[in-house]
Amino acid sequence: MRLPTGFRAGAAQAGIKPSGRPDLGLLVSSTPCNWAFVGTQNRAAAPSVLRGRALLATRRPLQAIVVNAGNANCATGEPGFLADRQMAQLAAAQLNIAPEAVLTSSTGVIGQPLPVEKIEKGLPRIALGLDIDPFMEAIMTTDLAPKMAEASLSTGARVVGICKGSGMIQPNMATMLAYLVTDAAIAQDELRQGWQGVMDKSFNQVTVDTDTSTNDLAVLLSNGAAGPADLGEFWQAVEQVCVELARKLARDGEGATKLMTVKVTGAASDAEARKAALSVAASPLWKSALYGNDPNWGRIMMALGKSGASLEIDRIQISLQGIGLYAGRVLDFNRAQASQAMQAEEVLIEADLGLGEGEGTAWGCDLTEGYVRINALYTT
Repeated sequence: MRLPTGFRAGAAQAGIKPSGRPDLGLLVSSTPCNWAFVGTQNRAAAPSVLRGRALLATRRPLQAIVVNAGNANCATGEPGFLADRQMAQLAAAQLNIAPEAVLTSSTGVIGQPLPVEKIEKGLPRIALGLDIDPFMEAIMTTDLAPKMAEASLSTGARVVGICKGSGMIQPNMATMLAYLVTDAAIAQDELRQGWQGVMDKSFNQVTVDTDTSTNDLAVLLSNGAAGPADLGEFWQAVEQVCVELARKLARDGEGATKLMTVKVTGAASDAEARKAALSVAASPLWKSALYGNDPNWGRIMMALGKSGASLEIDRIQISLQGIGLYAGRVLDFNRAQASQAMQAEEVLIEADLGLGEGEGTAWGCDLTEGYVRINALYTT
């Protein structure tokens, strides 16, 4: 996928991943960028997240992102913070920019020292180009498919986004690692005010296993090369890209066979609708039923009830793939037909709480033996 004007990216095999696949990436703008950032709420956050927050507070522009995959550089003590800083310094020296203009990211196994010497040798081997695909490949870990999306504005400016993530996903901020770049000229304050709102409607509504990574972060860069853009159109494009990426995260959940979309309407507020939808998408019991094509709507009701959203059980309506299951009372539905309808690549669950105008959507996947197998053998 072609990057917006002024951006280049590349990757190299630094030998961090045991597989020998690309594991070191650079994403660079020819000019400094305004930017917005969110990082994990996990209190065991990695040095890359903590450094990103510190850079954000300085309000200085960014110009590059350096990422390694295969090593999370988390829970590695003071050496981990030094290694993260050194990774930024090495990238900055190669690009002839200040280390404070470089954002770092790491993903992979927690608790292992970051091999900075491999990063030092790998960085000079990165050839920067106009396509983001090599960078996308370098950040993948257990991902089975790349996750990229784009949108165009009427001015000709573009928004291009990529993300990685397949397990340890219920972001509680953003996603595993997500990077969006645009050549639209957007003011720094505007970026930062709007970014969290997009997160709440997209990445924060994704769950694979309810686990929030220590390394989650999402960043949006604007270099302004294409000039100003209408703010309404811009944020619509950013949200479109993030929702598409969020759906791809859920579909590529570890061991998953199908994408689950949960739409909640009639809630007391949009926030309560999103909360209820995410609760259904995250329920291990319902995810298991989804895998087995079992239209056990009681598990959906349970998940709605435990979400904390306001509800009255006799007002709730639940449907599955358009088939009504419950409407204030148990409906007489054809279980075999409902089960057959669940044998699809995407399954839609709809719940109307009958209380207000709030709406929200969440995305998840089924829970399979494959998820257990992947995570039972992750480091052995």
